[in-house]
Amino acid sequence: MRNVNIKYRVAKSKSIQIIIVLLAFIVILPLLAIILYIFKEGATKINWTFLTKIPKPVGEAGGGIVNALLGSAIIVFVASIIAIPIGIFTGIYLSENKTSKLAYWSRLSVDILQGVPSIVIGIVVYFWLVKPFGTFSSLSGSVALAIMMLPILIRSTEETLKMIPFSLKEAGLALGLPYHKVILKVIVPCGVSGILSGVILSIARIAGETAPLLFTAFGNPYLSFNILKPMHSLPLLIFNYATSPYDDWHNLAWGAALILLTTVLLLNIITKLTTKRWNVQL
Repeated sequence: MRNVNIKYRVAKSKSIQIIIVLLAFIVILPLLAIILYIFKEGATKINWTFLTKIPKPVGEAGGGIVNALLGSAIIVFVASIIAIPIGIFTGIYLSENKTSKLAYWSRLSVDILQGVPSIVIGIVVYFWLVKPFGTFSSLSGSVALAIMMLPILIRSTEETLKMIPFSLKEAGLALGLPYHKVILKVIVPCGVSGILSGVILSIARIAGETAPLLFTAFGNPYLSFNILKPMHSLPLLIFNYATSPYDDWHNLAWGAALILLTTVLLLNIITKLTTKRWNVQL
């Protein structure tokens, strides 16, 4: 009787393990299907002209997406310049002031901001910047994306600095260093790997956002470097061209989708490798 119970428990345990592995594989299947399908459709569309030319008018063969590539890089770069300092310093404040009322309301605001739909952020920035200045602009798009970056930056910085032993801070203060130097030259450098992971993850989060840019950057069929004027980006190009009735534009959209997907995947892989290398918890 005892042997029967043991065999039953072993069989039950193995059955549960098989079910868990099967469910985990099912979760991966949609991602693999998307990656393979986009790679199949987009790989043949990418060439040197595709990467170095602007789109041609409808009916003309050829053309590329260099305006969207550079536009995405500029918009994300400006958004990073805006968000990274604010996010890191806010995370430092929250990690150093765990029980104050301002810290409580700040954490609550960060949690709420993380759940706000991106299209709502785009509409708000439209009324903040686009409507008062009377023009769409790359800068307004960067502001919208910077707002979306903040929750990830703040949380990753706060949680990383919380894991640093308090004895390091005590040692710096005991040596006579001012408080701000202890934070900026002792505590922050010790947590730089986790902070960097948060930066990369936040950039990956906004790289493929389309909704906020529809109300802010708007798009531009030409190559532009002026952040005060409309500017194209990869998500906008994919949205506009994929919904068009022209096959040439569909080809550009598939190629742009492959480039955008590859970029986001690489950023996420870099983040995972960084967190694994330095045992960072995000």
